[in-house]
Amino acid sequence: MKDKVFAKPIQKQFEFDEEVASVFDDMLNRSVPFYQENLKLQIEILKEFLKENDLVIDLGSSTGTFLIELAKKKPLKLIGIDNSEAMINRAKQKAKAFGVKIDFLQEDFLDFSFPKSNSIVANYTIQFVRPLKREKLIKKIYSSLKRNGIFLMSEKLITENKKLNKIMIDIYYNYKKEKGYSEFEIAQKREALENVLIPYSMQENIEMLKNTGFKDIEVIFRWNNFATFIAFKN
Repeated sequence: MKDKVFAKPIQKQFEFDEEVASVFDDMLNRSVPFYQENLKLQIEILKEFLKENDLVIDLGSSTGTFLIELAKKKPLKLIGIDNSEAMINRAKQKAKAFGVKIDFLQEDFLDFSFPKSNSIVANYTIQFVRPLKREKLIKKIYSSLKRNGIFLMSEKLITENKKLNKIMIDIYYNYKKEKGYSEFEIAQKREALENVLIPYSMQENIEMLKNTGFKDIEVIFRWNNFATFIAFKN
């Protein structure tokens, strides 16, 4: 279904409810630059590092796209965690349709005890965690990873230089217009996400990863104000 969530006046802050879940795949593909290409990049990297039956956990797994695509490439143990019932239901339906085995759990990953895993993935998820709880979650992720474990984190970014930050935001909004969103829809979504999505700068994200124990950190993808980090537990 085509994303028309913000074509009408908003009534509330953004949340991952049934209305959003029903159009989420379209929303991602039109709102997140190079979303599919970035997922493929992450999957190709994980494929080389992971062994068969290694455990991968996806935090904020939404409709399950990442884990479903990963399942097609290598036999792994896969767990998707999301606190949205609507997202979990759609993920289960999609996994069944593709014939892949993935455990999708409706849990708040801030409270959930992660099993020891080989990789944890958070694509555009950490940015929705309140800053006061963010570093604590990353510490939990670090502790839950086995030795040589991999953490993949994609985030929207802000830039410290105010003029550059505005230019980058304008570039991003033009990108969304090219994908068919109206100025009204863009403005509505921006208002709905106010104080819900709180991005950090590139430096703040790297600092947070270092503070929680990760030492080997690289940026594997960057376009404008979006980036993907890979961090290894040594």
